[in-house]
Amino acid sequence: MNDPVYGFINIPSNRVFDIIEHPFFQRLRRIKQLGLTYLVYPGAYHTRFQHAIGAMHLMDNAISTIEAKGHTITKEEKLAVLAAILLHDIGHGPFSHALEYSIVQGINHEKISAAFMNCLNIEFGGELELAIEIFQDKYPKRFLHQLVSSQLDVDRLDYLRRDSFFSGVTEGVVGSDRIIKMLNVVNDQLVVESKGIYSIEKFLVARRLMYWQVYLHKTVISAEQLLVKTLKRARFLSQNGENLFATPSLAYFLNNSVKIEDFENTKDSKVLKLFSQLDDYDIMASIKVWTSHSDFVLAYLSKCMIERKLFKIMLQNSPFDENQVNQIRNKAIKNLKISPQDADYFVFTESITNYAYSANDEKINILYKNGELVDIAEASDMLNISVLSRNVKKYFLCYPKEIHQT
Repeated sequence: MNDPVYGFINIPSNRVFDIIEHPFFQRLRRIKQLGLTYLVYPGAYHTRFQHAIGAMHLMDNAISTIEAKGHTITKEEKLAVLAAILLHDIGHGPFSHALEYSIVQGINHEKISAAFMNCLNIEFGGELELAIEIFQDKYPKRFLHQLVSSQLDVDRLDYLRRDSFFSGVTEGVVGSDRIIKMLNVVNDQLVVESKGIYSIEKFLVARRLMYWQVYLHKTVISAEQLLVKTLKRARFLSQNGENLFATPSLAYFLNNSVKIEDFENTKDSKVLKLFSQLDDYDIMASIKVWTSHSDFVLAYLSKCMIERKLFKIMLQNSPFDENQVNQIRNKAIKNLKISPQDADYFVFTESITNYAYSANDEKINILYKNGELVDIAEASDMLNISVLSRNVKKYFLCYPKEIHQT
């Protein structure tokens, strides 16, 4: 494949090719990597498919680097870790994260990814057993799992560089090649050789900047919240007997409350198969039709979504004053002629949190020539890791701009 970020990428084995060709994986072509971020950064139309292929490419390079430094990785382990990284995001729903809070409530994409992997493992005659062990951190060589999921995994190395490339936000560019060349293993733990310390510093700073400039950009938050509210209204109407236009797969999730057990049921994989048919196109096609629905709330929200009439969003470091929120709610009720119950779709406040490095999770350890291992928080002479590891919490308040103007 000719990837715009890395150039030509080779498919390392027939089994990896089979996974990529599977309909479950091909669905990722129809799911945007950054959800609704394209409404702010017009180039951010890249997909989960591209990201998964890029992460696989970096994993292949990382394994080659670690092998070259004298560590034994069997052919089976290599294929398993490549499969694990390919499938790490396969459970994402349309627009990536929005579905976790609206249609498939309380079920995160990691659990759905695990369900997909178990289903594929049955289909491939148990060949993904080792990949699942690595994915779930149950395999003795822990560094393999750390390459898939940790504070310095190939997932993050790819999405920072890729998201930076497509969004045009250059602050996210990281030296992924340099970092991979500096990887090593000590006591089955992934470490970074001391020559790579500055690349790690840049990686952590880039991650912090990308979160506040791209992933948690306030206009992106406004767009995603609008989508969530639209889908919640559609679900409310569907479950109260309203016959809404929707594709068959979307209609099922609007009409039914599913649990994680429904995804994990290998004897009857109906829910998983329906979910595998759900992508961005289902959502946007349905929302286009809902713009003319008789329900005012659904039609209003859908029209805002299609025409990019996003809600005004205010962001601050402390919770919003309850009186201020109530004043805006009352304005919405009066101006839009809606009920107090429906006002929750138009005026709402929540919070977001982020940190670039967690001092409580598995650390990024720097390996010095004398064999000493030092956490990046102590090894860095430039970064104030206490600042980067602080959990920053911000509060936002959303409401229609026409309310703000009256």
